[in-house]
Amino acid sequence: MDDSVGTPPNEADNDGEALYFAYDACVRIFGEHLNIEEISAALKLQPTQTHRKGERQGKMRPYEQDMWLFQPPMEESEPLHKHIDALWLALKPHKRYLLELKKSVTVDVFLGYRSNCDHAGVEVPHRSLEMFVELGIPFGLSIIVA
Repeated sequence: MDDSVGTPPNEADNDGEALYFAYDACVRIFGEHLNIEEISAALKLQPTQTHRKGERQGKMRPYEQDMWLFQPPMEESEPLHKHIDALWLALKPHKRYLLELKKSVTVDVFLGYRSNCDHAGVEVPHRSLEMFVELGIPFGLSIIVA
């Protein structure tokens, strides 16, 4: 498979600023009274981030729900499909557990794309979409152009 799928070449924009393209993928589990230790043990993963309802991060308003989040350790410059594939590799053995969790809490996948280029796109090979079909969750992409 071509590793450059969806990754524009590194070049400079018209102002001479180096273009950057950053990607990430994480699974998020939200709900009331999450058993964070149980989720970690069942998924055999240490969360990248957790928080409890009512906690604050800096000056932000208090969180409305508990959250457990896992993001595979990858360079953000790796193409989006590699982030998705790494996440699914970690989660796939625990598909049944995640489907059971979905009955009482929110399980989603957050995908991020950040760039200073306003005329690029992202392409995800069909093989990298299996996770979304198997877990019955939408494919959503947060796009930030700065």
